[in-house]
Amino acid sequence: MVNETRIWNVQQDEDEGADNRVEVGLREAGRLLRAGEVVAFPTETVYGLGADARSSDAVEKVYAAKGRPADNPLIVHIAELVQLDEIAEPPDDVSARLMARYWPGPLTIVLPAKLSALSPLVTAGLATVAVRMPDHPIARRLIAAAGCPLAGPSANRSGRPSPTRAEHVVHDLAGAIAGVVDGGPTGVGLESTVVEVNDDCIYVLRPGGISAEQLHELHPRVETVAPDAATDPTAAPRSPGMKYAHYAPRGALALVAGPPERTASYIVEAAAKEAARGRRVGVLTYAENAERYAAFPGTVQVCGSLADPASTARGLYDSLRAFDEHAAELIYAEAYPEHGIGAAIMNRLRKAAAGRIHTIG
Repeated sequence: MVNETRIWNVQQDEDEGADNRVEVGLREAGRLLRAGEVVAFPTETVYGLGADARSSDAVEKVYAAKGRPADNPLIVHIAELVQLDEIAEPPDDVSARLMARYWPGPLTIVLPAKLSALSPLVTAGLATVAVRMPDHPIARRLIAAAGCPLAGPSANRSGRPSPTRAEHVVHDLAGAIAGVVDGGPTGVGLESTVVEVNDDCIYVLRPGGISAEQLHELHPRVETVAPDAATDPTAAPRSPGMKYAHYAPRGALALVAGPPERTASYIVEAAAKEAARGRRVGVLTYAENAERYAAFPGTVQVCGSLADPASTARGLYDSLRAFDEHAAELIYAEAYPEHGIGAAIMNRLRKAAAGRIHTIG
């Protein structure tokens, strides 16, 4: 347990001395990372929980802070390609093309690992390592300041909605980590897409900021791996987000799929029954459907728009965390169309629902 969690505000603004403040903050955070401490930092997807990927002592602190199962591998973040040579074998042609197109960016690629260069806790006993280069200048400057690749899972308690703001990190992990680099709200709002190339096919292990449709533009063979079917329950998952329930608010979340009007009628009726029993209820909806919940007997969170999937991705975790602020015990979430980044939105909602899915005919 850390006595005090430092916070460095490195948001770029026009205040006098802002550049110097950013530089000093990143230098101090980098020094702590070199010393084996854990520091949260912003990326374009969500906030990550950084530790020296070479040090088992440092990586153990990540697992302890998050309460994360030890068989769940960690993504390693790099600032430049030369660092990839230190931790992974040379990429195959398809993986190299993915890097050229989408790095820096929200794409993680699983590669054969140079195991001697990494803590075994990072790979969770696998012969591979998941690597990405974030498209966030503060993240890459911090990695450079640390002078090492950073193991960086999302900076939240395991199973909780991922943090898209520094205050989310502080809420979950204050006192458990050495510091938080506050770079303001993240851009994408969902974790990176995780892929692995085998037999000239790109396998999507976790949907995220790069859609399957975008991958198809680069390579003709793309397949999505169903998390529950892909992972032996006795084996380590091949990627973060494949094995365990994730992204969940404290209240039980139920996912409801069907025509909008019938879905809303089902949710309002079911919520009224639960509210009559004294339970605090909530609904997650979208701008186009919000008026249908004028009579909803609880908390309504409008999470972006059906016409603007990027807005929904940015707002999803904020909305899920808001239900905790309202002490919602039961949450009904409307399904989202599964094209583009909508596939990642639905992946997170399914994981948050942990199997509680109602289909309205």
